[in-house]
Amino acid sequence: MSTMKLHQGLDSKKWFEKSIVEQLANVGSEIERALDFKKQNDEERSLQALYRGFELLAYTIDDPKNKNRLKELCRLYEAVGEYFLGDNLFELTESWIRKYFQYFFLAYAAERERQQREN
Repeated sequence: MSTMKLHQGLDSKKWFEKSIVEQLANVGSEIERALDFKKQNDEERSLQALYRGFELLAYTIDDPKNKNRLKELCRLYEAVGEYFLGDNLFELTESWIRKYFQYFFLAYAAERERQQREN
């Protein structure tokens, strides 16, 4: 999957060093921004955040360690795209999207806390 290069300085090598939890927490941050801007009727900023989220999700899809989650990741890309840009064929809600990424935010926070205790 090709990327759009919206995150300057980001390359696949750096991205692939992150855990799947950290990757999806970062994707989720951009998608949450897109939702927030959408709620404020700021379509331009919503789309900018969405495209940044798509870029990170594309890197996540390309990461070899995530090959067992490829179906889920590709479906996520498709479903979020449908929610923002299409006819919302998957009937997602803002609440569902936020809950999906919330799990990764919480897991990433726990992962960082554990790492800090170990250091």
